[in-house]
Amino acid sequence: MKVASNKMVAVDYKLTVDGAIADQSRPGQPLEFIFGTGMLLPKFEAAIEGKEPGEKVAFTLEPKDGYGELIPEAVVDLPKNIFMVDGKLAEDILFVGSQIPMADAQGNRMMGIVKEVGAESVKMDFNHPMAGKTLHFEVEVVSVRDVTPEDLQGHCSCGSCGDGCEGGCGGHHDHDGECGCDHHHGHGEACDCHEHDGHNEECGCGCNDRHDHDEACGCGCGCDH
Repeated sequence: MKVASNKMVAVDYKLTVDGAIADQSRPGQPLEFIFGTGMLLPKFEAAIEGKEPGEKVAFTLEPKDGYGELIPEAVVDLPKNIFMVDGKLAEDILFVGSQIPMADAQGNRMMGIVKEVGAESVKMDFNHPMAGKTLHFEVEVVSVRDVTPEDLQGHCSCGSCGDGCEGGCGGHHDHDGECGCDHHHGHGEACDCHEHDGHNEECGCGCNDRHDHDEACGCGCGCDH
């Protein structure tokens, strides 16, 4: 059976960025997804379409076909006092490189990376970590089968999820405005932020949906379970 629309496809993959492995499936735990339903990046799917189990393919995605270019507006300064927890500054999360989950007023989740901590503000970067990066993939099709009712209920099964695959990853959501969002950043307190993330997910293996993430790379699925 060949990879085609509405088939359940399992793949082993390795993603290399800047000469280093950024993400890969675990042995015996391939990424499984329903092909042609927008769960993965279009160019990723195009590269494996028509392939059969056992076939391998290597390909490169430029930023425009991956997670987009870096968006300057996605880097914003937020008031430091919004990171208060029980009346105290959450210093345990306010350090350069810390990834802080946020959400806008509509409940859309995003992940911000702390770039700088100042006296009165915190510079957050809501760009996707893989934005502006050239992605090199090595993929092997492990299996192709018909979709079952159970598959549709679960939406997808992730073989190497770094964080449970909440919401999928690699999404490209257009939003030009700011939001005074009321969100919980994992410490029970609401805070205001600007929704300029553009790619609310981690790198993964080429998924095309939102991703609430705690690690640098996820499994690349677009599942929601």
